[in-house]
Amino acid sequence: MVKKVLIIGGGIGGLSTAIALRRAGIATDLIEIKSEWKVYHVGIIVQGNFIRAMAALGIADKAVAKGFPYFGVKFQTLHGHTVAEIPGIPMAGPNYPTDLGMGRPALHQILSETALELGTNVRLGVTFTDIQQNENSVTVAFTDGTTGEYDLVVGADGVHSKVRSRIFGDEHQPRFSGQGVWRYNVKRPAEVDYAFLCVGLEGGKCGFIPLSHETGYVMLVQPDAGDLQFPADQLADIFRERMAAATGVMAAMRDQITDSSLVIYRPMEHLLMPVPWHRGRVLLIGDAAHTTTPHFGQGAAQAVEDGVVLGELLQRDAPLPQLLDEFMQRRFERCKFIVEGSLQLGEWEMNPVPEADAPGLTKKMIGMMAQPL
Repeated sequence: MVKKVLIIGGGIGGLSTAIALRRAGIATDLIEIKSEWKVYHVGIIVQGNFIRAMAALGIADKAVAKGFPYFGVKFQTLHGHTVAEIPGIPMAGPNYPTDLGMGRPALHQILSETALELGTNVRLGVTFTDIQQNENSVTVAFTDGTTGEYDLVVGADGVHSKVRSRIFGDEHQPRFSGQGVWRYNVKRPAEVDYAFLCVGLEGGKCGFIPLSHETGYVMLVQPDAGDLQFPADQLADIFRERMAAATGVMAAMRDQITDSSLVIYRPMEHLLMPVPWHRGRVLLIGDAAHTTTPHFGQGAAQAVEDGVVLGELLQRDAPLPQLLDEFMQRRFERCKFIVEGSLQLGEWEMNPVPEADAPGLTKKMIGMMAQPL
């Protein structure tokens, strides 16, 4: 039976896994390479399956209190005319919203404080230098000169995972999707108490996600070169220019984008590790195993679900290889759908075809995510 686990990476997936393991009574160490445990200031989309997973971790009430509940998503033109509306599904039960917007720092605070309160041994500014394993255990050497012995090591260190490279080699690397995503926090218009996406921009889309009663964030997705470096002092101007065709509420929020230092831009990358995501007693989760573009708003949700399922499985007194194989059976197809479906949405945006149906594929995704983990 698994009694002690090391998690490498203190992001959403790593922290969610720590919470799940501690609630299962498993001793848990977590190392995070950053000395300052901070996250960027924009927001995150939290859909029904994410809320359900947070309920399983015992933190859904805190998350809802810190965020902005809403119900479903609208597809609109750049001028505010609704062309499709997709209701959310209350996957966490009738007492919770179907969707939630919340600031990334607020989510990090809830996850990190809960993990610590439950007794996770967290070390910041530390990573591994070596991982050696045998049939019975894994021995890890750390950058602070110490070593530790574990029943399982979980690599939750993101898209450019060092654990992945150490265990699986350099064969599996993220690829650029052809698009980049821009985000900026703005004041939430009082009348906009929902999330919406605007179609009609060449090669992409823009939209708005409410984060609190006061704020939300504007997002923009458009084609870019993967290695393109934008002048840091011109990010706000470029962001606004790319949304010049918008009118109405979208234009009013666009005009709040004025401080280039607060613009978050990321090229979109994707990766889907083939089965299995484990080798011996080392397992990859989250972006280390299944990096998705944000078209479905499901990247973080899938990482949290990884943690919930792993915590559930490791409570059982069964051989670890059997439990890890069951983890793959429950997680792979679900994550595969998210990665491939998100890429399909991006492809339709960059290369429109008559059969493109973003609302239809989004509705299919929500229905699939409503299925039990």
